[in-house]
Amino acid sequence: MIYSTDIEQIGKFLKTHALKGELNAQLEIDSDFLRPEIPIIMDIDGIFVPFYPESVRPKGHFTSLVKLDGIDSEAEARQFVNKEIYARISDVEEFVGDDVDDEEGAYADDLVGYELVSLPENIIVGEITEVDCSTANVLFIVDADGERVYVPASPDLIDEIDTEKRSVYMTLPDGLLELNLKKQNND
Repeated sequence: MIYSTDIEQIGKFLKTHALKGELNAQLEIDSDFLRPEIPIIMDIDGIFVPFYPESVRPKGHFTSLVKLDGIDSEAEARQFVNKEIYARISDVEEFVGDDVDDEEGAYADDLVGYELVSLPENIIVGEITEVDCSTANVLFIVDADGERVYVPASPDLIDEIDTEKRSVYMTLPDGLLELNLKKQNND
C-alpha cells in the first residue's frame, strides 16, 4: 500500500491530447524523471494508485505529453484530467541527487519575482507576481505599475530566460497588454 507520507507531488495532468490516451502534464520535475520503470502515483477515490509512463515527450518549457501504460483512448485518459501527479520520495531523491540547483529546466512557478520584458522593444512590463495554473493555459500574472496583467506563459512566446538578471524576455502578441489594461479600466 502507498501512503501519503511516502510520496510528493511532482505535477498535474491538465488535459487530454489527441485520441490515443496522451495527457498534457505540467511537471515540477524534469520530464526525464518519467520512465517506464518508475511509477507515477495518483489519488483515485482516496487510494494512491501507481501508473507507469509508456512514453513522454516535451511539449514546451512547462509541459510534457505523457502516455500511460494501458490508457489507450481519450475517454480513458479523461479520468486523469486535473489530477495531481505524485512520485515516491525515494525515487525523486535518487533522481535529483545532489544536483538540486540544476537550472537546465525552468518551470513557470520558478519565474515568480522575475521581470517580464516585451520584445523587440525591450519594454519592461512589470514583475511576475503569480502563476495561474488553474486552466490548461498557464498564465503569468504581472504587476504592471499596480495593474494586474495576464500574459500566457506559452513557451512559444518566451524568447529567453536570464537567471542572472532575473528577467523573462517574451515576444507578445500585438495588443495583448493594451487589451488587459483596457479591460481593467472598463470593469
